[in-house]
Amino acid sequence: MQLHATTVALEHRALVILGPAGSGKSTLALQLMAVGAVLVADDRTDLRLLSGLLMASAPPQLQGRIEARGVGILAADPAPPTCVTLACDLGRREEDRLPHLHVQEWLGVPVPLVLGPYRTHLYASLRQMLVGQRLA
Repeated sequence: MQLHATTVALEHRALVILGPAGSGKSTLALQLMAVGAVLVADDRTDLRLLSGLLMASAPPQLQGRIEARGVGILAADPAPPTCVTLACDLGRREEDRLPHLHVQEWLGVPVPLVLGPYRTHLYASLRQMLVGQRLA
């Protein structure tokens, strides 16, 4: 299955970033990369099941490449296929200050979902969710 999405990994956990063109997917990925994440895929993400785990990878022609709007295509060390543990949709708006947990399902696997839009603290919050957990 292929998604129009950008994916990064931190500590062997992948975050799939969804949203329409220009919503900030690559910007969010670059911010996460600046604090230790590794690029899995930019713009298109391939998903597959492997032993019951939802794995994300880049199409071969896009591996190790990320677009920085207004700057150009940048090279990045690519992550290997990584287990998806979190998703963010910049195209869907979260209205609640302390929202209930949303879920996105791909290939029968439920994945916790954070809704957008892009906010300045979003990268730090998502990083913490990847390395820690959400309490409430």
